[in-house]
Amino acid sequence: MSLRERLQEDMKAAMRARESERLTTIRMLQAAIKQREVDERRTLEEAEILSIVEKLIKQRKDSATQFRAGQRPDLADKEEAEIVILTAYLPEPLSMEALDALIAESISQLEAAGPKDMGKVLNTLRPQLLGKADMALVADKVKARLNNG
Repeated sequence: MSLRERLQEDMKAAMRARESERLTTIRMLQAAIKQREVDERRTLEEAEILSIVEKLIKQRKDSATQFRAGQRPDLADKEEAEIVILTAYLPEPLSMEALDALIAESISQLEAAGPKDMGKVLNTLRPQLLGKADMALVADKVKARLNNG
């Protein structure tokens, strides 16, 4: 089942179960997907939909942090609940060992020698890791690996 079909089915299930928070979050995700399709005048592929999900999760994390800093735990809790719902649409995250192995493989294939090659390494890893790993963590690991030689 494609991600788009899964979203549709989950939306129907949320309607039947009267889960308003879940339904609102799914509709928001579908609206973001539709908006990008309208903007680009084409149907998005699965990887592009995953990138939208990741972007929305990142936005929710940033918002929750800001709400906590602003002494608004009620709004932060709402954002964190949306994160939980959206995370269900990402693929299973990679283990640290698998992530380290992919980074090492990419560095050796590209014969990356130092920090100047970090962009090349990240660009080759990005499609493989879409939705499976936090790219900020990947960037930190690649940077550490390239700085240590």
